[in-house]
Amino acid sequence: MSDYFECTKVGLDFLDQSSNVFKAEEIVQATPQQIFEVFEDAHAWTVWAMPIQGVEWTSPQPFGVGTTRTVSMMGGMEGYEEFIAWERGKRMAFTFVGCNKDATDKFLEDYRVTDLGGGRCKVEWYMAMETRGFSRHLMWMTRPIMRLANRRMLRKFKHYTENYAAGASSSS
Repeated sequence: MSDYFECTKVGLDFLDQSSNVFKAEEIVQATPQQIFEVFEDAHAWTVWAMPIQGVEWTSPQPFGVGTTRTVSMMGGMEGYEEFIAWERGKRMAFTFVGCNKDATDKFLEDYRVTDLGGGRCKVEWYMAMETRGFSRHLMWMTRPIMRLANRRMLRKFKHYTENYAAGASSSS
């Protein structure tokens, strides 16, 4: 994190404060344990989350509140994240604490997993953000695209996780 711009660290209440909140949800044929195994797999993010090109966990396992990681994205952007919620099998959330580009002021992602029984879970993904500079004035245009993109990515997460879970259960 040598050359970076500080982001305003936010809490879970940011979801109620931002006008730029995007929600997607899917029913996933996997256990809460399997879903979190996918969340903890750095490579998996590069498969289902379109802009992500690399994830480096910068804290040792076991992961929890205070865990950090660096995420490399398209366009050469790097986000430095700190987890502010971590209840394995139920919830994890992170905020940007820094970014190598001066466009993001506040950023939060919150993943909630509800065990529906029978190897099925509901996964809810919330993303909230506030940008700075000129891009602040363009958010009204990008909101519909963000909603669509997040739904598509969570659908990819669902398929990836269900394939992972099917492979895990067939090898046991």
